[in-house]
Amino acid sequence: MRDPRRLAAVVIAPLLLAGCAPSGAGSRTSASGTSLTWGVTTEPQCFDPHRSTQQNAFIIIRNYVDSLISKKPDGTFAPWLATRWKISKGGTVYTFRLRDDVTFSDGTRFDAKAAKANLDYVADPANAADAASLLVNYQRGTTPDPHTLRVELRKPDSSLLESFSSVKLGFLSPAALKKGDTLCDASPSLVGTGPFTIDGYTRGQSVRFRKNPRYDWPPGYSEHRGPAYLNTVTYRFLPEYSTRAGALSSGQVDAIEGVQPLDVPLFEDAKGFQYRTGPSRQTSFTLNVNYTRGPGADIRVRRALRDGADLDAVVKAVYRGTVSRAWSNIGPDNSDYDASLKGSWGNDPEKANRLLDEAGWTGRDSDGYRTKHGRRLTLEVGYPQPYVRDNRDVLIEALQAELRQNIGLDLDLKINTAGEFTDQKAHGTWTVYPNTLNPLDAGMELRQVLGSTEFLYGNVRGYDRKLDGMIHRALATTDLDKRRPLLARIQRRAVDRAYIVPLFAPHYQIAATDKVHGLGFETQLDSPANNYAIRVGR
Repeated sequence: MRDPRRLAAVVIAPLLLAGCAPSGAGSRTSASGTSLTWGVTTEPQCFDPHRSTQQNAFIIIRNYVDSLISKKPDGTFAPWLATRWKISKGGTVYTFRLRDDVTFSDGTRFDAKAAKANLDYVADPANAADAASLLVNYQRGTTPDPHTLRVELRKPDSSLLESFSSVKLGFLSPAALKKGDTLCDASPSLVGTGPFTIDGYTRGQSVRFRKNPRYDWPPGYSEHRGPAYLNTVTYRFLPEYSTRAGALSSGQVDAIEGVQPLDVPLFEDAKGFQYRTGPSRQTSFTLNVNYTRGPGADIRVRRALRDGADLDAVVKAVYRGTVSRAWSNIGPDNSDYDASLKGSWGNDPEKANRLLDEAGWTGRDSDGYRTKHGRRLTLEVGYPQPYVRDNRDVLIEALQAELRQNIGLDLDLKINTAGEFTDQKAHGTWTVYPNTLNPLDAGMELRQVLGSTEFLYGNVRGYDRKLDGMIHRALATTDLDKRRPLLARIQRRAVDRAYIVPLFAPHYQIAATDKVHGLGFETQLDSPANNYAIRVGR
């Protein structure tokens, strides 16, 4: 496994960063409390909240996009652009009362018609918005008056409030929506209602934001009112762990996310720095196995993949005890996590080998891999390069080595492009897809990765109809006491049939200088919050 040379990286980081700073970002102005510079792992492929699919992109997008409602740390919902709401007895009509003092950053009014325009835009298949998965039951929106939005559903959806708190359904001005695909570019065309506006973008290097001076409508849980404290915020794209740590250690950035285990001691309990970790309520980092294709169509092969390695040891070796191995694809801090799965599977190479023998994979090639009819037992893991972060590729490589040694299975990691994965998904030809998802409603998470009309299985034939029916029943059930047992059954079936192999429970890590105040995590995303409440100073 890789072992970055931390000390050398800290020494050379200033050289690596010199000359790549965007205009205006090379000087240190944070001491005055007017600006902040982040070092982040990922450059967004798309800055449009409705189209973006990168979890780390939403950390950045949230700075200029607000949502209809907000989610509090206790899991309940609070006002944001809507001051109150009510749900009809049948659960198919949601009525929101909107604030009357909100404007987009270009000065135009946010009202019910603007909100409806966004929902209609996302729901329209012609716009190919990824956020459409949050509105699968949306039938229509109506505007009884300028500050009332009425949302009608085809059928009840217990995840809808979660959807309306998501950055993916954040609002852009109706004029911006007309620009279509160009909204993926980081430009002033991205007009939202958020506390910051885009002020400059250098591809491959950084994006810069400037305070929205009119802003005075934060989430209901916010203790701060009025415009943001900071005048400007810059995000530098620093994909290498050692470079980010070196940039923070040498004072070139004020904060970083994605701290590798080897670098935690540089900042945790270290003079002049702070280190914080967020909760793990989102999906675990999971291998999703296409159970309709190739060797993965055989439940014995899938179960051998699930049980053929000591995941505890692999996760501990890669992450040095900073994360825990996963038992479900629902995060352990999520209230709908099925704790009964803990200890119920994994680390049984003897059984895994027996299953592969029964499945007819009894031959061996010159490299020690199992074969049948001269064909190697291979499961390809297609991992889109833009989504690779947090040593997750290193983890898969470590698992790959264990599976080869223990059971002779070739877990073939392929770092592909986002376009290649999109094509595989469109044709249902993906084999194993590793991912996490940021929605925190467990029903929504399970629908997106296992549902027949959703992210992974929307174009796959031969899906598990029993599982799909359970998902639909769970989402149509608004009674949480009835819903939770259904969600637990879905998790158990997915693990038992090895449709999923959960690997570890991720959480965000933030390190910063001790002059940065107000750092936190957004509950709905489990990720670093936007910069609205952050101050810099002594």
